[in-house]
Amino acid sequence: MGSDYVPPKYQLDAFNCPHSGCGAFAHQEWYYRVDAIRSPSGGNSKGVSNFSVSFCDRCHKSALWEEGHMIYPRASIVLPASEDMPAEVKKSYDEAREIFYESPRGAAAILRLAIQELTIELGEDGKNLNKAIGNLVKKGLSDRIQKSLDIVRVIGNNAVHPGQIVIEDNPKVAMSLFKITNLIVDNIITKSKEVEELYNNLPEEAREQIAERDN
Repeated sequence: MGSDYVPPKYQLDAFNCPHSGCGAFAHQEWYYRVDAIRSPSGGNSKGVSNFSVSFCDRCHKSALWEEGHMIYPRASIVLPASEDMPAEVKKSYDEAREIFYESPRGAAAILRLAIQELTIELGEDGKNLNKAIGNLVKKGLSDRIQKSLDIVRVIGNNAVHPGQIVIEDNPKVAMSLFKITNLIVDNIITKSKEVEELYNNLPEEAREQIAERDN
């Protein structure tokens, strides 16, 4: 979904569907009066004014909102994991995504773990995240990605050992970490894969000449 992803937002007439089986950017139909289920004793149902429902035009599934906050489904307001995110990293990312509503601080701490797992995928031992990032810088990691890694590392560590950044009072900080984590994967894995595919599609003669030049 990348940079085109539009998260669900109260009263917005179009966004990416929050249901995992859909996820498409689609028009949303809104209903602002939800009828309560009738009691076993019968009687008329009553309208609940603080609840509303949005319906996706693509999959026709609904999302339930309470006082402007989506309460079902829960995790999908957060940007989904990049398609190229390694399986172990994605597992932690999705776990952070699931608990974001209940604990932005917990989500930030888990994203720090996801970054640590990513450095293992990149050949580091995973024992010390700060040292791992330093090693990657020595191997040619760009300044922008180094800063992105350190943002997740420092904020995630702060979530475990509270300091100056009060994440529970500012969930936007934790929300931004999901975007940064995807950006890191996009720059380290996706773009490298795209370059490799383009290079491998060059004529064999051209690749041989390049190899001879570099030797």
